[in-house]
Amino acid sequence: MRQIDVYQLADKAEFNGFHKLVLFSCALIIIFDGYDLAVVGIALPSIMKSMAVDATSAGFMVSAALFCMMFGNMLFGTLADRIGYRRVAVICIALFSVFTAAAGLTSTPVSLGVARFIAGVGIGGIMPIVVAQMTEYSPLRIRSTLVGVLVGMALPLQQNFMAIALPGLIAAIAISLIDHGRSASADHQNVASNLTDPVPAGVGMANTSSRDLAGQAQVTKAKS
Repeated sequence: MRQIDVYQLADKAEFNGFHKLVLFSCALIIIFDGYDLAVVGIALPSIMKSMAVDATSAGFMVSAALFCMMFGNMLFGTLADRIGYRRVAVICIALFSVFTAAAGLTSTPVSLGVARFIAGVGIGGIMPIVVAQMTEYSPLRIRSTLVGVLVGMALPLQQNFMAIALPGLIAAIAISLIDHGRSASADHQNVASNLTDPVPAGVGMANTSSRDLAGQAQVTKAKS
């Protein structure tokens, strides 16, 4: 009976559509993971105002997810070896999706902190899963490249860079273009108004007098 070494088959495989699908799926999970981690920071001013909490309490509510990421990494990284990466990935995605949405429906600081606490477990747990999944399916010759792409996406997202800075950068560029358009329109209107302004009466009389004097001088010269 012929035996097939699955790991050797995966190592020597050519990069194909299946690997692209795995890379796309893992990248999409990381983007959602980073968004769920950063969205509470964007909404924090409104949360503080609606719940009437000070900066200290708000800091505890927001940091609950960051604190629990550590436990999520250890818990689900170990659990994946027992029940499989796919099942753990589904559990983690369900945790941070459901409880991030539930955090938006809370009305007290305690309930918001609990929702973010549980969401943080899923946010932290999904990171080792996607990296391990990509490592397992990647061909050996480009494995470091594909894993590096995922880690390169994960680090700025975990630092709330792409999820916050990118929309801010787009908004800043849009505002700059709008201001530039308004400035150009105002300059055009000023030039048009200057061209259509009536000539002052004194200037018109001075020009007329100059023409009359020039005409009289030519007539006198012709007679002489």
